[in-house]
Amino acid sequence: MLDLYHFQGLTRTLLSFKFTIETITTSIKYSLKIKIMKTGKFGLLIVLGIVFIRSCNNDDDDENYQAEINGEYIGFFERNGNITNVELNFVDGSYSGESRTEKFPAICNGNYSISNNSIEFENVCTWKADFDWTLILGENWNYTIENNILIMTKSNGDKYTLTKQ
Repeated sequence: MLDLYHFQGLTRTLLSFKFTIETITTSIKYSLKIKIMKTGKFGLLIVLGIVFIRSCNNDDDDENYQAEINGEYIGFFERNGNITNVELNFVDGSYSGESRTEKFPAICNGNYSISNNSIEFENVCTWKADFDWTLILGENWNYTIENNILIMTKSNGDKYTLTKQ
């Protein structure tokens, strides 16, 4: 049997053992918390980096291009060596215009959007089927603008050369 002396010694040993286990547990918890915090900081850094990169997309550039193209233009349209005078007006995503030669090209009005060096036209006018509808200002055009001269070209060879007024 245990006497009081041995019982007290055993109790102290158990308490010491309990204290050691609590110390180890606290140490492990602290280490895990530090690792989680470091991982969390690293993860936060990665998320912030992704947000920064995504904020550098070209939407702002598209708005700048659109602001750059805004204005009234006079110039000419060319297809297969045939040339005619035209006028085009661009205002914040809307366009209107006309051609000196009826339906060559067919310019009315509509909306446009810009992405990099490309303009996508959406004609909103209705047309009769009495001419070549590929002459309607619509679809996708490549463009450059330099020194107030806007040049738009289409994959079929059509070309607008316009000077900003």
